[in-house]
Order: sequence, then structure tokens, then C-alpha cells
Amino acid sequence: MIQQKCCVIIPTYNNDKTLKRVIDGVLEHTHNILIINDGSTDNTVTILEGFRNLVQVHIPKNKGKGNALKVGFKKALELGYEFAITIDSDGQHFPEDILVFLDALENESSRNVLYIGARNMDQADVPGSSSFGNKFSNFWFWFETGVKLQDTQSGYRLYPLKEIEKLKLYTPKFELEIEVIVKASWNGTIVKNIPIKISYDDVDRVSHFRKGPDFARISVLNTWFVLVAIFYIKPRDLYRKFRKKGLRKFLKEDVLGSNDSPKKMALSIALGIFIGLSPLWGFHTVAVLALAVLLKLNKVVAFAFSNVSFPPFIPFILYGSLKLGSLITGEELIFSMNEMVENFGFVKHLKTYIVGSIALATLAACIFGFIAYLIFKITDRKKIAIRNG
Repeated sequence: MIQQKCCVIIPTYNNDKTLKRVIDGVLEHTHNILIINDGSTDNTVTILEGFRNLVQVHIPKNKGKGNALKVGFKKALELGYEFAITIDSDGQHFPEDILVFLDALENESSRNVLYIGARNMDQADVPGSSSFGNKFSNFWFWFETGVKLQDTQSGYRLYPLKEIEKLKLYTPKFELEIEVIVKASWNGTIVKNIPIKISYDDVDRVSHFRKGPDFARISVLNTWFVLVAIFYIKPRDLYRKFRKKGLRKFLKEDVLGSNDSPKKMALSIALGIFIGLSPLWGFHTVAVLALAVLLKLNKVVAFAFSNVSFPPFIPFILYGSLKLGSLITGEELIFSMNEMVENFGFVKHLKTYIVGSIALATLAACIFGFIAYLIFKITDRKKIAIRNG
């Protein structure tokens, strides 16, 4: 802890039944402890009187875990620490896992790293709501940053304080733990999981997470982050790659994707065809480019194949969608192809068209994507054979 200039921050609010046990457990590993009392109204103050040798910050009125963490980060920086491990005071975390964080940091090549303790969400005592919420959060974190994690909601973490200080953090409650990892990742910090133990069967454990209001706040935050990712972060990252690589290398590697695998090329084609045949008229280009960027597929290939719906093919696509839709819904079509084109008869059967259009797009994407994968795979093997003589 001393060598890494690391401390342990314990934010606490009305956890008097477990707080002393948690502090005693952490003291077995370090005295570099900051306790942030977030306006507790139980016996927390009395308990903390027995630990006067430890750094304590008492917030007069409860403002939320996010605010308590920000207060803790600021205090740790003032005391000269470079890293902070945060551990919850409700007894669910095991203090001996502090060593897991320190070992990982010691073996890490970069100092700009943020570790999140990954819980085993499949163990028997994990509540179903916690498991679902974690999967939900993991998906949106990946969507916003492109980084896949096993656990994004664990409060047992190691923060690089000087990097966190650079971030503008606004949220005051539980959602700050999402805000900080998303913004840190966007700012170049490596965000990783490391395995930790967890206990949910402690009868003295009290959680202050309110499933309705707090989940709603996190959902609103993720909605905002998705918009920022699509319209700012992804374009910004592409521009940075362009400046770093230069026009020729950027076009070759990031636009044309000359080094793309058969799987990536096939998925790019499948995406393009799916969007091109989907009922998103007027938004095909925006949709295919946005999804290609977010899914890290070949943008040029996806865009090219999305033009499967160019004007000469539109009547056939509309007719095929309606026919397939009628087979699925059982609705009978009462007009010919000529009537459909000349009198916009397909509008009378809009539901049938939408169902058929999505089905046709899915079917065509699967077929052409699979064929493309086989072709690229065979071609790739031939290139390897030629290189190997």
C-alpha cells in the first residue's frame, strides 16, 4: 500500500451493524484508511470514535454514495495518495481481496488503470435482481465504450486518483459508479475486471440501493451516454485515428478494413443487407453507419451493401416483403404488383409490410452473410497457402 501510494476509502451510511467489522478487516492489511461518513443517523459516529487514529470525514447530511466517493477522492489526493481502493461498509466484500487489487496493480504495465472487482453472479446467494441489473449495466457499458466487462456494478474498486481528478463528475448517488467508469474509459483509462469474493447472506447487511428510483437514474444516465457515444465519442475516436495514421493507412485499415477477418467482413455484409431491406426508409445510411461504428464492423462494406434497396430494386423489395408478410400474418393481399407501385397499395397493408420486411431483411442477411463468410474463409486460406509457399 505504501509503495503504490494507495489508500482504502470506506464510504458509509447507516451501516452500524457491519462497519466495525469491515474497518477491523481492512486494518489487518493497512492503516491507510479514509472513512467517509455520509450523514449517518444511527450509531456510526459512536463506532468511529474508537478509530480516531484513522482519517475521517463527516458529511452533515446524507447526499448519496456518489457524493461521498467524490469527497473521498478529493481527500485522498490532498493526502498525497495516487490510488484508492473503495470497499463497501455493509460487509459484502472481503478485506483480504485488497491484496488481489495490489497484485494486479504491481503486475500492470500502465498506471492509468481502473480495476472493478468482478463478483461471481452465479453463486447461490446472489439476488436475481442484482444479477439482472449487472447484465443490463454490462451491456450498456460495452455499447458506450466498446469494452466488455463481466461486472460493472461492484463497488469494490481501485481508482487511479490523478486520472479521476481530470474528469467532470456530476451525479451524486449510486449512478456515479457508472458515470466514472464510462468517462474514465472515454478519457483513455484502462478499465478491467479482477475476480473477488462476495457475500450476500449476512443477516446484518443493509443495502441502501432503491431499485425503482436508483435504477431509473442509472437508465437516464445510460441514455445520455449512448447519445454522447454515437454523436461525439465514436466520431472523435475515428478522427484521432485518422490524424495518428494518416490518410492512406487510415483508409486501408479503418475504412476499407484490409486486415478484417472473414467473420467481420461477413457480418458487415449481413448488417448492410439487413438495414437495406428494413423498413427504415430515409434512415438507412444513418442507421448502418451508426451500427457499423458501434459494433466495430467494416463501415464501407456495410454501407455498400445497404444500397441493395436502390431504386430499380425497390418495387421487388416491397412486393417480396408484402408476400412474405402475408404468409406470416395470414392476411390476404388483394392487389397486384402494378397496383402496389402505381397507387401505393402497400400502405393498405402496412402491418403486413413491416412484418414481412423485417423477416425478409433477417432471412437475406443470414443467407448472404453465411455465403460471404464461406467465400472469405476460402479466400483467406488460399492467401495463407500462397504466403507459406
